[in-house]
Amino acid sequence: MTITRRGLLRSTGLLAGGTVLSADGVGATPSPAKVVDGPEPADVFDYEQLAPGYMTAMAWEYAAGGAADELTLRWNRESYERMRLRPRVLVDVSQLDTRLTLFGRELPHPILLAPTAYHKLAHAEGEVATAKGAGAAGATFVLSTSATATIEEVAQAATQPLWFQLYVQPDREFTRALVRRAEAAGYRALVVTVDTPVLGPRYRETRAKFTLPPGVERANLRGLNTATGGHRPGEASIYSALLDPRLTWKEIEWLRGETRLPVLLKGILTAEDAARAVEVGAAGIIVSNHGGRNLDTVPATIDALPEVVARAGGRVPVLVDGGIRRGTDILKAIATGATAVLIGRPYVYGLAVGGADGVARVVNILRREFEMAMALTGRTSLSQIDSTVLWR
Repeated sequence: MTITRRGLLRSTGLLAGGTVLSADGVGATPSPAKVVDGPEPADVFDYEQLAPGYMTAMAWEYAAGGAADELTLRWNRESYERMRLRPRVLVDVSQLDTRLTLFGRELPHPILLAPTAYHKLAHAEGEVATAKGAGAAGATFVLSTSATATIEEVAQAATQPLWFQLYVQPDREFTRALVRRAEAAGYRALVVTVDTPVLGPRYRETRAKFTLPPGVERANLRGLNTATGGHRPGEASIYSALLDPRLTWKEIEWLRGETRLPVLLKGILTAEDAARAVEVGAAGIIVSNHGGRNLDTVPATIDALPEVVARAGGRVPVLVDGGIRRGTDILKAIATGATAVLIGRPYVYGLAVGGADGVARVVNILRREFEMAMALTGRTSLSQIDSTVLWR
């Protein structure tokens, strides 16, 4: 039976008076217990179908859209779908161990929450709700520089490790201050986005006339001088005041000298850049194409992962994001060499539908599916997941 988005919305009462976000994008979102009259969302795709009913059209286009023709956005998903698994039978899988250690801390599972901007477009509590949901699901949350809650507010709500994603600002003193705030608040790592000297052509946002509504702000960038263009450049320029097109490997070396935290580089897709990342002392690499939101027609991240893993050579952990919607995708990523994975849009959809509970449930759905996939391929720990899981 095929379930349409409209059918799902009707079954949960959202077409018949369910509470949605107000016109400014920051109205209250009810808990799942109050809105789900029919079946509770069963998987990540159910949350994706429900989420538009809880968001303004502008917010939905921002969250769901990609760059240009959105080919890379589509390939991120399709590449996982093309990969097949090689099951093994008659293995004792009564005890499964999904634990791993990253930067000296044991994590209960390999699912992290990737940095995504503007959570108050999805839910009134924004990143504070996300941190609560991450804590309930035992997940590390990577807070975005472009968050709508402050570094300190999110830290107060968190019960699991936090990492901070950093856009290195043209104002280096402001960048240094952000790092100091993250350190003081107890964040465990810095994730530097390196694939965005400029933004890509995001035409869904253009058509929706995307802008932050009243009451929603980039909370961690208060006081930064953005008079030269704000977050999105005008049609006469490709540059933004919040992104530094002069950023080079030299600045990564500078940043390493400014912090005691491990520095991961997010946005690596090639062996050459992976090698350079290790050379300049990056503590980790995140294979990412920015969710298909910047340069269209770059490969899916799972397709880029093998050459990055090979060049990193086990010297640093390699994580991957982009297109992960199933527990089997997590298995495939680890089998391809990833240490852990990050999810982005899925937990944002969970946040829109159910706040902190929705975030936790999305993570727990993926974790449960991952454990099922481990058991059905005869793997009882992460160390047993290797390329032999994949059907060649």
